[in-house]
Amino acid sequence: MRPILLLLLLLETNSLFAQQAQVRQIPFQSVPDLLKLPPDLYLGEAAGVAVNSRGHIFVLSRGNTTGPAYAAAAAQLLEFDENGKFLREVGHHLYAWSFAHAVKVDKQDNIWVADKGSDMVVKFSPEGRVLMVFGRKQEASDDKTGPLPHVSPPLPPVDGMFRQVTDMAWDKAGNTYISDGYINSRIAKVDNNGNWLMSWGEPGNQPGQFSTPHSIAVDGEDRVYVADRGNRRIQVFDTEGKFLRQITIDVPFDPNARPAIGNKPVLPIKGPQTMAPGSPWAICITPAPNQVLYVSDAYPGRIYKLTLEGRVLGVLGESGKQLKQFGWIHEIACPSASALYVSELLNWRVQKLILEADH
Repeated sequence: MRPILLLLLLLETNSLFAQQAQVRQIPFQSVPDLLKLPPDLYLGEAAGVAVNSRGHIFVLSRGNTTGPAYAAAAAQLLEFDENGKFLREVGHHLYAWSFAHAVKVDKQDNIWVADKGSDMVVKFSPEGRVLMVFGRKQEASDDKTGPLPHVSPPLPPVDGMFRQVTDMAWDKAGNTYISDGYINSRIAKVDNNGNWLMSWGEPGNQPGQFSTPHSIAVDGEDRVYVADRGNRRIQVFDTEGKFLRQITIDVPFDPNARPAIGNKPVLPIKGPQTMAPGSPWAICITPAPNQVLYVSDAYPGRIYKLTLEGRVLGVLGESGKQLKQFGWIHEIACPSASALYVSELLNWRVQKLILEADH
């Protein structure tokens, strides 16, 4: 390498590290051996995690199968107490179980699950009984039953039905917002009685359009935050779907960072931004009154702490297989600003992270 090129490369690398030093590295710990599973029970890809008012931990795993995910019941919902002791399986052999995507718990401790494979959202009571179902899975007798095709242009969406649904969240009135994710690329809104009210969005990269709305959250002022993963941004709306603003995470990172799996992304990425730094896979908003936003990406595999306006307050973690490292965080539960639960696809686990307080 020519000396001048080497000097420029070193200057660029030093500049990146200098910028990185300006971003607060949040000290944190990971609780070892969090979940105590029975001897004959295992997690698959941990697609979702949620915590109820009693501190019980709900894990939505792509377990319970050894066959292809679409053809077998690759979803299992497990409940643990606040110390990680296994309590029960919720919805054993449920008709909607196909390919787990997200689990949430509402203010009444009802348990909600989004199943990407069956295109359904299911609401359970705290006791684990089905209260409401949204959407409908394909029938086994349907012609050419299989994974939904990504046709171009997309087929028009149908009210009350989903196509590879991803997540759900609630406003203060009890309305549910559902990210109808990989194909319809929209947000659905239903009231607390389960009535379909409206939807907004379509595939694209303009305000109000989406490329895989992958995770969703609502803040204390009823603003709806959508992790628009393929467009590498978080879009913010009011409860009627009016676009308010967008948040992008543009934080320098170590150029030697390794991906959790696969080849290192060549930046800038052309096309969907799923593996781009700062592309939001999971988002979570802490309880009021002093709310903050936590966001995870797949590469370089970090968690970002933001104000609700989008200012980065700090970062933590990296890709890897050890405690305090992450393999594709798919969902975050944040019952407080200092305690996070993260579910990982690649590492088949849930970690509880304890963050040191700001000084």
